[in-house]
Amino acid sequence: MSSILKIKQKLYDACFQFIENRLITVQKTINEIQESLTSETKSSAGDKHETGRAMLQLEREKAGNQLAEIMKVKEAFSKIDISKTNKTVGLGSVVYTSQNNYFIAISAGQLAIDKDIFYAISPNTPIGKLLVGKTIKETFLFRDIEVLIEEVV
Repeated sequence: MSSILKIKQKLYDACFQFIENRLITVQKTINEIQESLTSETKSSAGDKHETGRAMLQLEREKAGNQLAEIMKVKEAFSKIDISKTNKTVGLGSVVYTSQNNYFIAISAGQLAIDKDIFYAISPNTPIGKLLVGKTIKETFLFRDIEVLIEEVV
């Protein structure tokens, strides 16, 4: 396996772990809310009880929406084929620029791979939109700084 493909695999694995961690956190929250709703039913009475239940129901709904969003991200992420290399920046590309290194996948923030720093970004982010469709040696303006694309893998 080439060193570039190893880096791509490590970036992919880090993003996968990021999604899994978010999924576990939200599922844990949903379970805790469910337990609170169950115990709330057994203990309280009156207006205070109804307010507490309503708040928990809202929290559960919010957590449910977060879960749905994570599942959408996971679904889109599963379509990335890191074995494919293109000369044009797209989903799954590793992009080296004169400013930063990027992995076009999901918004997972800064990732340290070996001794390099990469930013895992979604193609929908402002910088992602500027990168997608570009090729090596092209430049673009981001925050009033001209950025050169040095390599696309």
